[in-house]
Amino acid sequence: MTAIRKTAKTDEIRKRSGKTTAGLLKRFVGYYKPHKKLFCMDMTASFLVALIGVVYPIITRTMLNTLIPNRNYRMIIILGIVLLMMYLSKMMLNYFIQYQGHMMGVYMQARMRSDMFEHLQRLPYRFYDNHETGKIMSRMTNDLFDVVELAHHGPENIIISVLSIVISFIYLSSINIWLTLIVFSCVPFLVVISYSLRKKMRKAFRDTRTAMADINANLESSISGIRVTKAYTNAEKEKEKFEEGNNRFKAARKESYSAMGRFHSGNTFITDIFNVVVLIAGGLFLYNGQIQFGDYSAFIVSINMFIGPVMTLINFMEQFENGITGFERFCEIMDEETEKDEEGAVDAGELEGHIEFRDVNYAYDEDKRVLRHVNLNIEKGKKFALVGPSGGGKTTICHLIPHFYDVVSGEILLDGKEIHSLTAESLRRNIGIVQQDIYLFNDSIKENIRYGRLDATDEEIIRAAKRANIHDYVMTLPKGYDTVIGERGVRLSGGQKQRLSIARVFLKNPPILILDEATSALDNTTEILIQNALDELCVGRTTLVVAHRLSTIKNADEIAVVDDGQIVEQGTHENLMKQQGIYYRLYQLQFRANIGEEKTGSIS
Repeated sequence: MTAIRKTAKTDEIRKRSGKTTAGLLKRFVGYYKPHKKLFCMDMTASFLVALIGVVYPIITRTMLNTLIPNRNYRMIIILGIVLLMMYLSKMMLNYFIQYQGHMMGVYMQARMRSDMFEHLQRLPYRFYDNHETGKIMSRMTNDLFDVVELAHHGPENIIISVLSIVISFIYLSSINIWLTLIVFSCVPFLVVISYSLRKKMRKAFRDTRTAMADINANLESSISGIRVTKAYTNAEKEKEKFEEGNNRFKAARKESYSAMGRFHSGNTFITDIFNVVVLIAGGLFLYNGQIQFGDYSAFIVSINMFIGPVMTLINFMEQFENGITGFERFCEIMDEETEKDEEGAVDAGELEGHIEFRDVNYAYDEDKRVLRHVNLNIEKGKKFALVGPSGGGKTTICHLIPHFYDVVSGEILLDGKEIHSLTAESLRRNIGIVQQDIYLFNDSIKENIRYGRLDATDEEIIRAAKRANIHDYVMTLPKGYDTVIGERGVRLSGGQKQRLSIARVFLKNPPILILDEATSALDNTTEILIQNALDELCVGRTTLVVAHRLSTIKNADEIAVVDDGQIVEQGTHENLMKQQGIYYRLYQLQFRANIGEEKTGSIS
């Protein structure tokens, strides 16, 4: 009853979320369709193995009741050879089941991973704002491993176990119906006791997985922060943190193995009780002449043919719950709404670069309004700068232009076309972005630049690198453009990474350019080098610059001050200085800070 209540409760939770067990199973079965032939072969092989399992007690019964009493040695040898051949066939069938059956699960897992990866590529920015990378990866790896085991063993366990129980019941009943009913009456006790022990083991192993996750999290944190650890000489502190998690894991593992020991020893004891019941009841039946000795011997031999499938079904419930839970977590990702173009959206073609915001409002959630009534008009080919306090909404404005997020109200137009009327791919093809936080792939310099335009030739890549002032540095490397730069470009300096990202945009050659604090994390000398590359990059493009250092945008065609999600000031540098408002005060503060730095530098 406990199992039934738990299943009902789990199904109710899934029903509320729109994912009942039946619905999940229907989607799960869909992944078998490309492998129907292999599935049928696997089930056929499993069915034949189950049938071969019945042969041994049948032959045993025939020998004891007929062949041995009648001294038919020829048939004894023949049946022995037949049995040997069947066991050889069983060996080959088991190989097929273990090999091809598991491969079917792997094929399904690979398809699920491909589907999830493709789906992840089409999910909007807001999904990644709310989900940690590690957890997403866990759903694609750990969760889908349980799904593979269910995909392979699930149908096999259910079909073959049920079939084996039915066959064994029919066969045992043909020997003696009353002895068979006595044995089957013990099954409910086996189910209840096994489930109770299984539940305790499940909790212990869940605690183990939690402890293991803590170890992995600590390990990832320590390795990622190894440079900070070395800089502050805190290796002992990191070791203490790791050992703390390691000790929790040992304690959880100890409890899990204790629970596993109780489960297996308990189940072994229960199955032994079956043999005692058969021995005593069968002995009484034999004593009273209700069963022949050969039938009695065959019954004893055959009882394991019945107990095995029952235990398999009991153990399968845990595997089913793990597998279907993993598939449910997979479906949660797959059911996330992807980016979709508006009905009737057209290809943007090659845009000229006129950007217009009309009364744009935006909020990341209902309680947090980020932009309020923003109106901007950026003419094609102009350089427009956004400045203001951190968190004011400058980066959000930049993210709305490529349609990374949807506005709450208002319109954003490019060349007079509302961005919702353009396909996202064609829109983003016209926009180049250089950010403060540069992401580079663990690949060669050449391939990282080529990411700007995948069909670019090597000559075009070199030309883009020269324009970004990174070519000379690349040529000093032993492998030149084939040099692998490490995870996130760890083998490059901040300025080198920034110039690679600029080369990538040069290669893309878009009419619209967004520079989101592209030089704010660099020192003054490096900033000058980068700024020269950026100045060339801006020529002939509509450029939107988010700047922290106001000295870099003095020559912008127009500057807007963004504060608390609103445009509070707008004009040229000279006009804004004359107004002596927020921009003026920010500029004066930076000017005094720069003078202070120069004096400190001259004294040193």
